[in-house]
Amino acid sequence: MRILVVDDENLLADAIAEWLRREAFAVDVAYDGDAALERLGVNDYDVVVLDRDLPVVHGDDVCRAIVESEVPTRVLMLTAAAGVRERVTGLNLGADDYLAKPFAFVELSARVHALGRRTRKAAPPVLARAGIRLDPARREVYRDGRFVPLANKEFAVLAELLRAEGGIVSAEQLLEKAWDEHIDPFTNVVRVTVMKLRRKLGEPQLVQTVPGVGYRLP
Repeated sequence: MRILVVDDENLLADAIAEWLRREAFAVDVAYDGDAALERLGVNDYDVVVLDRDLPVVHGDDVCRAIVESEVPTRVLMLTAAAGVRERVTGLNLGADDYLAKPFAFVELSARVHALGRRTRKAAPPVLARAGIRLDPARREVYRDGRFVPLANKEFAVLAELLRAEGGIVSAEQLLEKAWDEHIDPFTNVVRVTVMKLRRKLGEPQLVQTVPGVGYRLP
């Protein structure tokens, strides 16, 4: 899934992004509301982790813009104000979830996982197909009961293929969901990652190439 982290505390924003990348998310970062709106106008995000007290454009206005755009992006609002009134106000603005600072990173990632499932057709917590079981929360993959250790991008690509439920996923879609905005759109990183994924999953090969279209699982 692709995540946008928006917080004017640069160190905190970068720390959140690094934590989520370890969870195999593709993460972009913005340090003010205007930069957030600019990225939202260009990229499709599954979840926005949004600080409420932002400079230039307030977090409330960013949240309103997301809601008014009617995109399926979910908003996890962050704030130092932990009172009931503040939480209710944030949710009434259209935020899907609310987390007060300071928070535990493990709770943050759990909430992002939960919101990400709501941006798509309802999916089970554990994804399974063709003998593969992928647990996003535990970050574990098994094939026919055998544990398969995967790098972050391999894990993210496999998760997207499983969520497609046998449908074809293009290289462009995989770049959108598994890498951040700094990736070269002409790179062959998807092909290389799929090659490594096939090798780790073992024989018989499961990830099928549909020439000129993309990849799929049977």
